Amino acid sequence: MAHSTDCQYGLIMYLPVRALRRAVIPLLALTLVATVSAQTRVPASSAAPEIGFAIIKTAKVSVMQGLLKPGGSFSKKIDSNFSAFLVKHHQDYLLFDTGMGSRLADQYRQGMPMWWRPFFKYEDPVLPARAQLDQAGLPPLRRVILSHSHWDHAGGVTDFPEARIGVSAEELDVIRHPGTGPGGTWASQVGASTIQWQVLAFNDGPHRGYDRSLDLFQDGTVVLVPMPGHTPGSVGLFVTVDSGKVYFFIGDVAWTVDAVRAGAAKFWAAGLLVDHEADQTQRSVGQVRALLQAHPDIVVVPAHDSTVQDQLGYFPDWVR
Repeated sequence: MAHSTDCQYGLIMYLPVRALRRAVIPLLALTLVATVSAQTRVPASSAAPEIGFAIIKTAKVSVMQGLLKPGGSFSKKIDSNFSAFLVKHHQDYLLFDTGMGSRLADQYRQGMPMWWRPFFKYEDPVLPARAQLDQAGLPPLRRVILSHSHWDHAGGVTDFPEARIGVSAEELDVIRHPGTGPGGTWASQVGASTIQWQVLAFNDGPHRGYDRSLDLFQDGTVVLVPMPGHTPGSVGLFVTVDSGKVYFFIGDVAWTVDAVRAGAAKFWAAGLLVDHEADQTQRSVGQVRALLQAHPDIVVVPAHDSTVQDQLGYFPDWVR
């Protein structure tokens, strides 16, 4: 670029004034038009799809790589995201998980014992999904579905009072018996009597290797499947977007795709604290791994995997 600029400058030095005007004015006009065009052009990913999704990052925390990735370093840190996933199906929207909500600070004080806070925490700022959606001008959502009811997935439930909150029957039983700590379902997040719970019924038969499913729009594009283990009623979500690409949101079955490929759910100590049933969690991980091996074109999206999510981009950009 520097060489090109030098050549243009040398040419201008030898042009007569009238010729200079004839050369420069059209050039300036073209530059102005190009600049305005670049500023007003809408990136393809920003245009809303017919069927697609957007990742809403509500917060993050830096953690030791070895806690998230098998064989990872314990001296190097990587980001773990707290994300919600906005799914668009023609004129309908739903949110899969809520990430961190507007009342998180108070919920955390009530639900996370002091001795666990150095190990299970979040970093400010928290950008609640509801606030991001409101700022973008989207109407209030009428449907939210939880992959499971842990604190970092259900923290924004009370931010969506207009919505039905979908959970499996097994997960609703967990919600009815809340606890505390990193593997608990917190009453401060899910205990309000005003929450409109909706039990998900998996009556639509097999789907991509899973025995039971719930086809939310009855066209095969947005499909829930049971994935028990991390909690009794954990669920995953398949979304087939406009391009035909299939994405599989697996909640906390595993924290990273690297862990899925290795067939390892979580660092053993963390798994003891947060997984309800270790053997069942491992079976769920194995099922996702087998799916990836059989269909390597499917994109698996763990709820906390910043590497995968960074590649896909964040709201208001869409994956389509």
